[in-house]
Amino acid sequence: MVEISAHLQGILDTLPTRPGCYIMKNEAGKIIYVGKAINLRNRVRSYFHSGNEDPKTRQLVRNIAHIEWIVVGSELEALILEMNLIKKHRPHFNIRLKDDKRYPYIKIHWADPFPKVTVTRQMVEDGSRYFGPYTSVWAVHQTLDVLRRIFPYLTCDREITGLDPRPCLYYDIKLCSGPCIGAVNREQYRQMIDDLAHFLDGQTGPIVQRMRGEMEKASEELRFERAAALRDQIQAIDRVVEKQKVFSSEAFDSDVIAMARADGEACVQIFFIRAGKLIGREYFVLEGAEDAADSEVVSQFLEQFYAEAASIPPQVMLPNEIEEAQIIQEWLHTRRGGQKVEISVPREGLPRELVQMATENATETLTALRTQWQADTNRQSEALAELQASLDLPAPPNRIECYDISNTQGTASVGSMVVFEQGVPSKKHYRHFNIQAVDGPDDFASMEEVLTRRFRRWQAGQEKEDAPGGKPDQSFSLLPDLLIVDGGKGQLGRAVAVLDRFKLTGKVPVVGLAKQQEEIFFPNRPDSLLLPRHSQGLYLIQRIRDEAHRFAITAHRKRRGKIGLASRLDAIPGIGPARRKALLKEFGSIDGIQQASLEQLVAVPGIPSSLAQVIKEQLE
Repeated sequence: MVEISAHLQGILDTLPTRPGCYIMKNEAGKIIYVGKAINLRNRVRSYFHSGNEDPKTRQLVRNIAHIEWIVVGSELEALILEMNLIKKHRPHFNIRLKDDKRYPYIKIHWADPFPKVTVTRQMVEDGSRYFGPYTSVWAVHQTLDVLRRIFPYLTCDREITGLDPRPCLYYDIKLCSGPCIGAVNREQYRQMIDDLAHFLDGQTGPIVQRMRGEMEKASEELRFERAAALRDQIQAIDRVVEKQKVFSSEAFDSDVIAMARADGEACVQIFFIRAGKLIGREYFVLEGAEDAADSEVVSQFLEQFYAEAASIPPQVMLPNEIEEAQIIQEWLHTRRGGQKVEISVPREGLPRELVQMATENATETLTALRTQWQADTNRQSEALAELQASLDLPAPPNRIECYDISNTQGTASVGSMVVFEQGVPSKKHYRHFNIQAVDGPDDFASMEEVLTRRFRRWQAGQEKEDAPGGKPDQSFSLLPDLLIVDGGKGQLGRAVAVLDRFKLTGKVPVVGLAKQQEEIFFPNRPDSLLLPRHSQGLYLIQRIRDEAHRFAITAHRKRRGKIGLASRLDAIPGIGPARRKALLKEFGSIDGIQQASLEQLVAVPGIPSSLAQVIKEQLE
């Protein structure tokens, strides 16, 4: 047995022999691994047996300080619970889809009388139809551009009555079917959107067959404009379908999955075969796959991908056998609404060729990604080296912190702190500060407050680190190799004063970045520095500054929203009881004031143009 603490031994001795999930935590209480088992006692105790040569498992065991478990009624329930826990906590030692929170879907708002088609990043049970997930937002929008030319769906916010006197420009350029003016009725519009959904599912044959019948009927009834529109739709569908590779005359539906691995990275390629045609393909990168068997990586992909997939085919082809095929197949059966799903590993014929083709694509994709990652790393190294030379730093600035202030006329002021490590964002260390001690729009004083609070936290962390068992906040316990304040000499002067106060002058290099010409200002130097316009160092500085600005604005909007619309109106400088009453009398509500134009606001007695502009900015 591996050496085990008395605390862990007590847990191992009391584990139940029932199915369930186990949750492993480190000393800080953070979840580092989630697993499932038919027999919790046997599975969890196996981690601590001597002779376990898997380096990843050995490292996991060394970090386990506490184990919790949840008993469930069956292996299927354990599978579902494990998936939910991994998605929620993203434990470091689990295999998991990279960036899975960002995958987009195409959403058809089917519950609406005249459904729209949009892009979303999450599925909710609201009666809509979803397609995806996809790995590229750009590819999704390219797909929608094609679809809109074939099925000209609504994109405006008009209330559709069919009685509008004139349509918008999109109707004139044939990118909208014009339900607003009654060019199509509700039934016809919904039929078109239903065709769009079937098109996304790869079911084009029945659509074209029905359209041809409608076209012939329209022609016989001398409705030549309608017949021509249907003809154009059919031709557009045919052009798209011609580009889809046909694998078989048999109309089979299947997802074909394959994998490539290199140096701890794993890339899974999935082909979507519908009606015997390849209608699309996606790739997914998995994290935490080093030292894991191929079967484990494929199993984890199946669980995590199909937990989020909008549709599941009757057949899934795999490159190799997996231990949990039966239970995953049972789960997919329930996910597909009780319809059968078969998991198979093809050995010969066309199915085997499809898996081999997917494997080749996965290998090429992983090679291209690794080349891109290496190029990005080289660019980051080049940027850091340029900043070291240009800013006369003792070493490349591996940790860069940037600060910005966001407010509206001094209301709901927020300061942002973003952190870049090795040239890439470290979002877990981002922080925002609600300004507390500054009245009005004073960005200089706000910056001083933010930096004072940041380095006060650093100082407290130093004291806590010296105390027994102290665990300082890693966001503040490290000093930056470069501190950037968004602003010119005024902001820089406040930053220098704060560093002096904490005796960090000379230890923390600091610069100010002016917005207009990207000028870099240094303490106690009259001249500024302009980095070469196309240098990697400037690109990195700009990206960091833009990220600080974005993060500050996001936090400011959230804080402003919490204040409440009515109190926001009261908080606008220059708005007293009389003007507030006049505005509400004129527009009826805060929403009415928000929607009013500048001209309408100025028309209210007592509201000058300068105040109208402030009102728009405050309530936007």
